[in-house]
Amino acid sequence: MIKLFISSIILQQLLLASFFGVILNTKTSKPVSGAMISDSVNTVKSDENGSFFLKSDENIAHIKSYGYRALKIDTNNTLTHYKITPFIPKALYLSFWAGSGNSMTMKKILKIIDATEVNTLVVDIKSEYGSTLYKTSFKQANSYGAHKNRTNRNIQRFMKILKERNIYTIARIVTFKDEIQASHNPAYAIKNEKGEIWRNHDNMAWVDPFDRRSHDYTIRIAEEAAKVGFEEINFDYIRFPAKDGLVFAKKSTQKSRLKAINTFLDSAKKRLLKYGVYISVDTYGNVLWTKKGDNNIGQTVQSLAEHADYLAPMLYPSGFARGSFGKKNPADHPYIVIYRSIKHVEHIISPSRIRPWLQYFKDYAHSKRHYRKHEIKEQVRATEKRHTNGWMMWSPSSKYHVNYFKKMP
Repeated sequence: MIKLFISSIILQQLLLASFFGVILNTKTSKPVSGAMISDSVNTVKSDENGSFFLKSDENIAHIKSYGYRALKIDTNNTLTHYKITPFIPKALYLSFWAGSGNSMTMKKILKIIDATEVNTLVVDIKSEYGSTLYKTSFKQANSYGAHKNRTNRNIQRFMKILKERNIYTIARIVTFKDEIQASHNPAYAIKNEKGEIWRNHDNMAWVDPFDRRSHDYTIRIAEEAAKVGFEEINFDYIRFPAKDGLVFAKKSTQKSRLKAINTFLDSAKKRLLKYGVYISVDTYGNVLWTKKGDNNIGQTVQSLAEHADYLAPMLYPSGFARGSFGKKNPADHPYIVIYRSIKHVEHIISPSRIRPWLQYFKDYAHSKRHYRKHEIKEQVRATEKRHTNGWMMWSPSSKYHVNYFKKMP
C-alpha cells in the first residue's frame, strides 16, 4: 500500500514535469511525423502517429517541422492535439537602407504582398559593414556604434505591420564579414601575411571563423532578432573568405574549416532553441556542384544539411560560368539552372529543405540580359517543379514589379 502510494506520487511528478500530445496537419488533420518539439534545452521528435513526449518543467515549448510554420505553445494547457500549418515561403529581400516601416520601398513591397502570392520578407538585421537595423540591447555592438547608421527607429511597430498581414519574417544576418566588429577587435580579425587586418575588394574586414568570440557576437544579434519576433534566422557570409594567403587563428584545412562552421551552427541552434526559430544558411550556387572539397570556404552541402534547417543556395544563373549546363550563356536558361542544380543534390538533402535565392537583376556576366517577368517566372517555375521550400528573390535595390508575382491562371 505504501509502495503504491509512493509510486503514484512519482508518477504525478513525472507528469507535471512532462509535456505530451499529438501533432496534426492543419489542412488535412493527418498526423505529422518527424516534427521537432523543443523547450529551451531539449528536443524530441514526433513518431509516425504524430505523438510525442517531452520531459520538461518549462511553461513554453515550440513545434517545428520542415515545410510548416513554427508553433509556440503553453505546456500548461489541457490540449493534447496541436495543429501546425503547411507553409511555403515566397520571399522578397528588403535591404538595410529600406528596412523601415516608413520607407517608400517598404510600402511598395507591402502592396505587392497584398496583391500577389508573395508571403515572406527577408530583412537585413546586420549588414555587411556590421551595422544593425535597429538599436538592440546588445551592449557590445552598441559600444562599437553598430546602431549609429540604423534605418529603423521603431522595430516593434515594424514587426507589428508585418504580423498584421501574417507575413513570414526572416532576419538576414551577415556573419563573418563585419568591418565594425573586426576593426574594434583586431585580435581576432582575419590578417594578411604582414599581420595587418585584411580587407577585401570593397574595403571591409572579416572576423576569424575559428575564434569563438566571433561566433558569440553574431549569435547575440541573432537572439535579438528572435526576441522581437522574427521567425527564421538566415546566416549569410557564413564561410571563410574565398582568398588565399590569409592568416587565421588556426591552420586552415578543409577539416578545420568545416568544423569551425559546424561549431558556429551548433552553438546558434542551441542558443536559439528557446525562441522556436528556423535556421537557414546561404551558400554559393556552385557549392551544389562541387564533387569534392569545401571550395576552401568551409561549406559543403552535406555539412550544412546536418547542422541547419534550410539551405539557401544563391542559384543566380549569372553566377555560373559559360558552358555550364551545356549552355553558352547560363543566364539565358534560368529554368534549367535552377531545376538541375536542385535535382543534383536531392540525394543529400530533400528539396523540401532547400529554398534558393533567385536572380532579380540584370545579367552581368554573359549576354547582359535583363531579368524581367519571363526570367522571374521561369526561376519560380523550376522551384515549384522540384518542390523546394519556396524561394527568396534577390534585388539589391529591393525594387520589384507587382506583375511579376501574380499567380498565373
